[in-house]
Amino acid sequence: MEPSVGSLAGLMVWRASWEAQPGQKAAIQRGILGPRTLRGKDVGGNRGRSRGGDGGLPICRGDKSSVPLARSSRGETDMESSPPTITVHVKFAGRTIPVVVSASAPTAELKLLLQPLTNVLPRGQRLICKGKVLAEAASLSSMQVGDGSKVMLIASEGLHQGDGPITKNSSGTAASAKRTSNVKENHTQKQEIVSKSRAERWKITGVIALSDSSLKAVPEEVWDCGFSVRVLDVCNNSIEAIPQKIAALKSLNKLLVTANDISDEGICWEGLSCVQALIVLSLSQNRLVTLPPSLGSLTFLRELRIANNMLSNLPVEIGLLKQLEILIANNNRITLLPSSIGDCESLIEVNLSSNLLAELPEAFGNLQNLKTLIIRNNGLNSLPSTLFKKCWRLTTLDLHGTGITNDILRQQLEGWEEFDERRRQKYQKQLDFRVGSSGVFDEGADDSDRRS
Repeated sequence: MEPSVGSLAGLMVWRASWEAQPGQKAAIQRGILGPRTLRGKDVGGNRGRSRGGDGGLPICRGDKSSVPLARSSRGETDMESSPPTITVHVKFAGRTIPVVVSASAPTAELKLLLQPLTNVLPRGQRLICKGKVLAEAASLSSMQVGDGSKVMLIASEGLHQGDGPITKNSSGTAASAKRTSNVKENHTQKQEIVSKSRAERWKITGVIALSDSSLKAVPEEVWDCGFSVRVLDVCNNSIEAIPQKIAALKSLNKLLVTANDISDEGICWEGLSCVQALIVLSLSQNRLVTLPPSLGSLTFLRELRIANNMLSNLPVEIGLLKQLEILIANNNRITLLPSSIGDCESLIEVNLSSNLLAELPEAFGNLQNLKTLIIRNNGLNSLPSTLFKKCWRLTTLDLHGTGITNDILRQQLEGWEEFDERRRQKYQKQLDFRVGSSGVFDEGADDSDRRS
């Protein structure tokens, strides 16, 4: 039904009188009315237009058009108070990585967001948009980086955490680097024939050497040697399990299982815990994801090699290994170390390079016998404050490819001068005796201005 002329006139009179209300401003402030005025135009100056979908209340106008009058002021307030975000598409290593970031954020913040996505340290990143290198301190908006902008990431060689930049074809784990080139790929199982004479030699010498033998399991004859075995070397095979029978080798000193196919479920740690004479344990280049608390029961262990696995942490019980001297755990996915590592008071050499560490526990300063610390290619930006002061035997330090530069070391850490003097004396001795030196002194960290 068409409205009568009288009703339309009445509405026009009502509108005119309502606009004259002195409480209109207060109503707008209370959220009853939206931010648009009722005088024929909105705040932006658009006269007589209707904006559908705003959820407002239309008012009859002389030209029979309508505009929204009210909306949720709470929603608009929230939108105005929170900074706008943009999605930036970063191209790197054959991939396109979408990153959500505040439009007013500096380039440095975008680099921090990219670090866990690419494994490239912030100071190793060069970001280019529209042919211009993005300045570190400049905001993205000032560099004309907006929603949907495409940014190219160029990485400096060596300035990364973990195993290196995550590429398009990367599996994201350390499994891709599991094997060395000398591992034999033999799909037809070669049956191991153990002659009586060889089994007898094992018992006489105490050494079982079965590396590079195309084995998928430890031969049963090995367990029969019992107390006679001191060294078991089965490196570079395809062995999937260390069974409960390992407990029979009570006198075993060295267990070398590097470069096999052993997973977490493949090791019977209950049986291994019975080998209390074990001094050297090498489990590098396998498929381990975690180490159990029972590792701490191997209290006579002096050397632990667990490099090139997929470990994300070390158990707290590692602190029970009071006689541990060498810890090699490079090329894993370790993000955090337990503070109990400071209880490994006999540690001399530690290699944690190519992991995902953001910090070292302060307890590292308790390792007074530490001589070598290799932690290159991690996300570290600082060191324990007491490292140089308390670790008074430390002579070798490798921080290349981290956020810690030579300038940071010289200016911020107490005990640096004494450490620098010790390592220079060691270097001079190497020169004097022509041992282990290339003739170029290594500062131990990158310079602050290193870029690609």
